[in-house]
Amino acid sequence: MTSPLRFDRSLVEKYDRPGPRYTSYPTAPQFRQAFAEDDYRQAAERSNRAPAKALSAYIHIPFCQSLCYYCACNKIITQKTHRAVEYLDYLKREIALQAALFSRSRRLTQLHLGGGTPTYLSSAQLAELMDCLRQHFRFDESDNHEFSIEVDPRTISRERIAELRALGFNRLSFGVQDFDQQVQAAVNRLQSEEQTYELVAAAREAAFKSVSVDLIYGLPLQTVASFDTTLDKIIALRPDRIAAYSYAHLPEMVRAQRLVRREDMPPPERKLELLELTIQRLTAAGYVYIGMDHFALPDDELCLAREAGTLQRNFQGYSTHADCDLIGLGVSSIGKVSDSYSQNVKELSQYYARIDQGLLPVHRGYRLSDDDLLRREVITALMCHGRVEFAELEARHGIRFLDYFAESLASLDEHLADDLVQIHADALVLLPRGQLMMRSVAMAFDAYLGEGQSGRFSRTV
Repeated sequence: MTSPLRFDRSLVEKYDRPGPRYTSYPTAPQFRQAFAEDDYRQAAERSNRAPAKALSAYIHIPFCQSLCYYCACNKIITQKTHRAVEYLDYLKREIALQAALFSRSRRLTQLHLGGGTPTYLSSAQLAELMDCLRQHFRFDESDNHEFSIEVDPRTISRERIAELRALGFNRLSFGVQDFDQQVQAAVNRLQSEEQTYELVAAAREAAFKSVSVDLIYGLPLQTVASFDTTLDKIIALRPDRIAAYSYAHLPEMVRAQRLVRREDMPPPERKLELLELTIQRLTAAGYVYIGMDHFALPDDELCLAREAGTLQRNFQGYSTHADCDLIGLGVSSIGKVSDSYSQNVKELSQYYARIDQGLLPVHRGYRLSDDDLLRREVITALMCHGRVEFAELEARHGIRFLDYFAESLASLDEHLADDLVQIHADALVLLPRGQLMMRSVAMAFDAYLGEGQSGRFSRTV
């Protein structure tokens, strides 16, 4: 995908339908409770066999001090900081249980702390957590590892930024969403510009390898003019990466969103105006569209990985590292080990009960079939590289691509007519007009999409 991104309003409107984000394939609706602890242990055993992959870990910290009305994450709103002490104790016990399943020869090269609010934990608690991880896993202690943490600027100081760097984190993601005070009030997330500016400066002083900022378009009271002002300030801040997410307002599914006033919600056409504005402003400022919601500066590792064809995608979004086995730690976390996905229990009481019994807190999961593995490769190639090379897949899976996927390719007739993709004798190529519709193209290769599933997913643009 070396060609510049093109925004065509009529095409965006045409293909803006509900569909998966493909952080996994098959997607979470296919996970089943029949996948139990024994299945996970067997998957870990298969993953240890040569050639064993490097390890990645995602740790979910569910606590937040206040409720952001837009948020659909699994979270616990509490001012009672002692709850984090208890959670950390159980988390360390799960780390020990999980680490025992994986060969000590395998290095942990990726780590991501998400939430909730990971910086709800104090510096001492985060140090305790990292010490526990180092005790049980073989860390990649070089600065080539990818250790990231999500940061709420309202919960952290310049000094803590330096402390995070000293703990081994080398990537930060700051939640901003919008600088407009009216929008902030409408979603109950008041955050000054000064807080963000100061912490980004501190991250640069501490030599973080990448600083990312999260924005959300489509929030209540947002206008093109107000969001343009926010983009002015973000561009001036010059983060290495920007994630601009589309707000999915689903109050019937997300209780917190019921607190958003209906009359404050922008009309549907506003979201497309905001998306077009975001693309125009960021690309004009030198940012490169990586895929989905992500933009990066040309010298950022994400951009370099995209150009080199080594970009990866997992539950945390895009990654620069080779495909790893991902261990999910903490309540509700999702992992990808060998040919399986698994998710921990979502309720804190169930999480504690399972660990008290000496059991892994696996709640549900899925083991991929040969067809799943093949389709996952196709979808990953589209989402990360914008092209699918037939010969590589044919050699690995013993198929003829044009025959095996004849039905999928036939379903792309409209996409072909609209110049979103091209199908050659040796490759399927996503064109500049089709980059924003990559999810729609990927859906053609999804064997599980059917009647009644559209309500499970956000819109694709």
